[in-house]
Amino acid sequence: MKDNKLSIRQFSMVKKTLFTFATIAMAAASAASTYRVTVYQPAYVNGTELKPGDYKIEVKDNKAVITHGKETIEAPVKVESAPAKFKATSVRYNTGGNGKPVVDEIYLGGTTTKLVFGSAVSLSR
Repeated sequence: MKDNKLSIRQFSMVKKTLFTFATIAMAAASAASTYRVTVYQPAYVNGTELKPGDYKIEVKDNKAVITHGKETIEAPVKVESAPAKFKATSVRYNTGGNGKPVVDEIYLGGTTTKLVFGSAVSLSR
């Protein structure tokens, strides 16, 4: 009888542990992804100018929140995976209708993640 109670107690502990890990995994999966990018020239995202500097980009639910100090810009974004890792973080620009550079894509160094902004997002929907 004692062995049976011990087994039930162990089973209960394993069940609680698995539940805890599952909860943590779900929370991590639903959390936004955050990246850091340096912009070296003035460029536009969603009609707003990004000045040269370091930016934090938080991506959640096809929306990028770009933060530089107290300035925040929101823009639609599509997260894509490349077949191979990018060697360095880089920003691909497109010349908008007014001749000014517009952020088109950001390749995140050390990952296969590509953030696609602007007209490329509109065309893919």
